[in-house]
Amino acid sequence: MWFHHEERWVSEQTIKDLCVELIDQARSRLGIADLRRVLLLPPDITRAHSGVGWITEHLYHLLTDAGADVHLIPTLGQHVPHTPADNTFMFGSVPHERIHVHDWKDGVTHLGTVPAEKVAEFTGGAVAWDIPIDVNTMTVTGDWDLIINVGHVVPHEVLGFANHNKNYFIGLGGKRLLGASHMASAVYGIENNLGNLLTPVRQAFNYAEERFLSHLPDVYLQVVMDYDSDSTLRHTGVYVGDGLETYLAAARASTEQNIIPFDEPVDKIVAVMQADEFRATWVANKAVYRTRMAMADGGELVVIAPGVERFGEQPEVDALIRKYGYLSKEEVLAHYAVEADMQDIPHGTAHLVHGSPEGRFTITYAPGGLTRAEIESVGYRYMDPGEALRRYDPEIMTDGWNTMDDGERVFYISTPSAGLWATRERLAARSAHERHH
Repeated sequence: MWFHHEERWVSEQTIKDLCVELIDQARSRLGIADLRRVLLLPPDITRAHSGVGWITEHLYHLLTDAGADVHLIPTLGQHVPHTPADNTFMFGSVPHERIHVHDWKDGVTHLGTVPAEKVAEFTGGAVAWDIPIDVNTMTVTGDWDLIINVGHVVPHEVLGFANHNKNYFIGLGGKRLLGASHMASAVYGIENNLGNLLTPVRQAFNYAEERFLSHLPDVYLQVVMDYDSDSTLRHTGVYVGDGLETYLAAARASTEQNIIPFDEPVDKIVAVMQADEFRATWVANKAVYRTRMAMADGGELVVIAPGVERFGEQPEVDALIRKYGYLSKEEVLAHYAVEADMQDIPHGTAHLVHGSPEGRFTITYAPGGLTRAEIESVGYRYMDPGEALRRYDPEIMTDGWNTMDDGERVFYISTPSAGLWATRERLAARSAHERHH
């Protein structure tokens, strides 16, 4: 790790000063006094709440003011590309012609493979297939003097924690890489991944980074956030460096700040997915992933998602979800063995598992742009979004326990994508599983 800064609340000006420090250290550590061409790799709009957009904008102007030719690729994986309005919302004054779209189907270069025997080693024998490493061509062939990965470290359903080399291998990955890695995580078990420092897929990505990307002149700028007393997310740490310890330090801080333990399972959770960030259940289901370990058997999770208008981010994934619905792992694996459409897009197939309550609890969706029939066809319950917003008004509800006028007691979460909620018992079982493997 090059350097880090931690305090209870890190100010915007401090983060801007740390951006200057990053550029100064990059010049000296990489031995490149004149940074001619620089690539910025921030997350996409589904991470807008983390402030990484304005951080990226600030880096862009620091570098261009110093004469650099700076380009930006949102690491959106197979999410829907940004519109010009999305880019302005996320990155402010960065010129649109400097922001490039990742093409996960045709815009990647094959770098190598994580062999099946290594994948089997990482997963304790649960999975034994190759993971092809296909990464955005512009990133790996662009003659860059510096690549800056910007991101928010927070518990994640595939990698344990988001960011670090996830930017390359998911955010800038190709179809084969996305499919093989997501399906591996689903088979291994979502609850064995969430909030673990080194999940099997993370270990595979670390293996791939060391072997196939070590020549890149790159650095990671990672932030960690926590809620203040007003339920506002604020930065608590900035971690900068080019090695694994940079990720581990940020993930340890996120463990302390972003995993919320319960002594007993929760009967009802209400989670809100912001309309300007979440437009498909593919991304809005972070509300499911991050709360499932807290849910009581027979409990109910209500997801209020006024911006959701589709299931998948891509048409073929949307069609897959509509055809099969959200199913248990056993059901999905049985279909996967024989169904060609599932085999063709395994990252979509994995999503069917991740979004399933596995029969333990019910999921009630209040989407702005999907009908009752559509929601019920995939195995969820439906709630009218207007009714949901009236009953659980985000302007009135506070993060944590709320008692409604009729006596109903619910646990409310305003930004589910920013944490992990789980019982101590499930966290302990997850940790034991990690130690075993």
